[in-house]
Amino acid sequence: MSKTNNRKEKINKYFWIVFSTPFAILALLLFLAALGALGYMPDIQTLENPKINLASQVISEDGKMLGSFYFKNQNRAYVDYDELPKHLVDALIATEDKRFYRHSGIDAKGVARMAIKTVLLMQRSSGGGSTITQQLAKNLFHEPPRTLIGRGFQKVKEWIIAVRLEKAYTKEEIITLYFNQCDFVNQAVGIKSAAQVYFSTIPDSLTIEQGAMLVGMAKNPAYYNPNDSAKRARVKSRRNVVLNQMVKNDYLESVLADSLKGLPLVTRFQRISHDEGPATYFREFIRRTLLAKEPKRKNYYDYQAYREDSLRWMNDPLFGWCNKNKKPDGNPYNLYADGLKIYTTVNSKMQQYAEEAVAEHLGSFLQPAFFKEKRGSKRAPFSRDISDKDIDRILNRAMMNSDRGRKMKDQGMSANQIAKAFKEPVPMKVFSWRGEIDTIMSPRDSIKYFKHFLRTGFMAMDPISGYVKAYVGGIDFATFKYDHVTQGKRQAGSTFKPFLYILAMQEGRNPCDEVPNISQTFIVNDSVYTPQSSGRKEDQGLMKTLKWGLATSENNISAWLVKQYAPLPIANIAHKMGITSYIDPVPSMIYGTSDMSVAEMVSSYATFANKGVHTKPVYVTRIEDKNGNVLAEFQPERIESISEQTAYLMLNLMEGATNFGTAYRLRYKFNLTGEIAAKTGTTQNRSDGWMIGITPKLVAGGWVGAEDRSVHFDVMSMGQGATMALPIYALFMQRVYADKSLGIAETDVFQLPPGMPPLPNCTDVATKSEVDYYWENEW
Repeated sequence: MSKTNNRKEKINKYFWIVFSTPFAILALLLFLAALGALGYMPDIQTLENPKINLASQVISEDGKMLGSFYFKNQNRAYVDYDELPKHLVDALIATEDKRFYRHSGIDAKGVARMAIKTVLLMQRSSGGGSTITQQLAKNLFHEPPRTLIGRGFQKVKEWIIAVRLEKAYTKEEIITLYFNQCDFVNQAVGIKSAAQVYFSTIPDSLTIEQGAMLVGMAKNPAYYNPNDSAKRARVKSRRNVVLNQMVKNDYLESVLADSLKGLPLVTRFQRISHDEGPATYFREFIRRTLLAKEPKRKNYYDYQAYREDSLRWMNDPLFGWCNKNKKPDGNPYNLYADGLKIYTTVNSKMQQYAEEAVAEHLGSFLQPAFFKEKRGSKRAPFSRDISDKDIDRILNRAMMNSDRGRKMKDQGMSANQIAKAFKEPVPMKVFSWRGEIDTIMSPRDSIKYFKHFLRTGFMAMDPISGYVKAYVGGIDFATFKYDHVTQGKRQAGSTFKPFLYILAMQEGRNPCDEVPNISQTFIVNDSVYTPQSSGRKEDQGLMKTLKWGLATSENNISAWLVKQYAPLPIANIAHKMGITSYIDPVPSMIYGTSDMSVAEMVSSYATFANKGVHTKPVYVTRIEDKNGNVLAEFQPERIESISEQTAYLMLNLMEGATNFGTAYRLRYKFNLTGEIAAKTGTTQNRSDGWMIGITPKLVAGGWVGAEDRSVHFDVMSMGQGATMALPIYALFMQRVYADKSLGIAETDVFQLPPGMPPLPNCTDVATKSEVDYYWENEW
């Protein structure tokens, strides 16, 4: 009997030891985890202020998100609880944690069920053990464990963190943190980015089935990736599981759920990339500007560039803003993690119209024409006036400066070895206006192929406020990173000529004053210089009006002005109107031989429309932090450059180019009827084509040319500004005028200054034959 009792006591003892040991171990693990002995355990301050990297957003004037800046795979935008639709929150709770509002971080029933299924029933998938708060704890503070034991330790820490999170936050705040932290893959981190990427919408506009799909993805985003065609069936199935859970937990009527489950899986995928989307060059300009560092002379090859950046550092609060300004903790602002909201001046509609105009003209007309002209030429894409030796020099320089060439050089390869490697065909993808092409080509041939492409820079701005409304720095940012609005500078050609006429207007002349159309000779450093006429022989020796001279871009008239007023005062007035680049004050300035950027030229022309007041271009109006607090506001900077009367006289002069001069195609081909003062420009070897147009409320213009000045059209009819650049402006303005919401109309007129008498109509407007001639020969 005693033996039987002893045996029972031992069995009872062993039972309780076995039964209580897991609990004792668990208690010990909990104690050790709380002390941090099992690895990192966030303190209370960290729990209350978790480090969540937020992407900085670039927002257009009309409230559209143009893009964002973020660390790799962390494109997260913050959303508040009141921006989450109720059905989205209901879907999450019904699917992931139906007792969410009844526990304090750990669901005892869920844990017990998981334990029974795992330990007693030996089921591989026991699911349902982690609450929403535990999942948040894992997402916020843990990396994926590498071992099973590591996962066990992590689970214990999650329990402790979950309980602490429940003490630090309300249930609504936990839901908000969860949706902001969740990674939905495809550069969609957080529900706000996910709504944008997958449905091109915002969270509070998500439909029930869309919300169900996103909640379903949270279980395993890569496995339920709707952008993978092979996985769409399982994504739809998972979406329907979420809808069923909503019915089961009384969040959704079964009839409605049945109808939603029958809907196809429809997404409007919008790839998020700094290389794609609207205003790519503008976004890169903003990034480059905000992150600029204080200029150091040793970092600049060109002194003029160093000088210009130094002035910007001193005078432009936007330039280097992130490095000039500090957060409350003393650190500089992080563009990729601090969730800044950058409100820009760009109008999303005008930006779209500008990009469409570039694509229509260059992609559909000009580039095919260039390929056609160069077809069959052994020198293609280079012009006929360049030697084989020069071509080899250009290509070799391009090879050594390419990423591939620099990498080979760093690996110790010689120039000959690199040249040989560049001749070996390899698989690659190359840009075309019809879409990316998969091909096999040698890297050297790819360089020649890419040099065929004509580039462009185009900008539009409000002349009064200085707000830049559209900014297109090139034809494809993913392929051609160089920005031809603010980075690139090219010879201005005849678009510089209006500056020659300003002093004449200031000195009391008017557009109808006549001057001799004869050649002018200059003595420069003991040498004789006589600019060549750009006009017809039958017009030589006649008295012609200044308006006729600018409209037809006649060099004789320009040279006469330079002789009357001297190069240096002309250069000074151009600088006063916004040209920051160096201008060589020599007689050859009549050809526009100095290099200038599109941004400089457009902003200086805007001075004419703004009654002689130059307003520097404004790109950003304000910057806010992630909570909406205004950190900085940016105001236009203005300077009175010329008188209102002089500005109006210049507008009248430049309207001649539109009405009967080199820009007449705006009228007869593109049917633009409003008041437009304009000037086209072409450099002597047809490397650069320009067009800038001024209307009372909008000034826009641009440049077209190849990367190398030795790559250009061989005939003037194709290589002049009226053919290369004017159509972009015209196509852009057609779209702007058609969009009545922009408030820019063809009925807008330039206002005559108070007290100024109306100007006379000049009698020597160009005939049709003259207009035809100057279209063919402008330079």
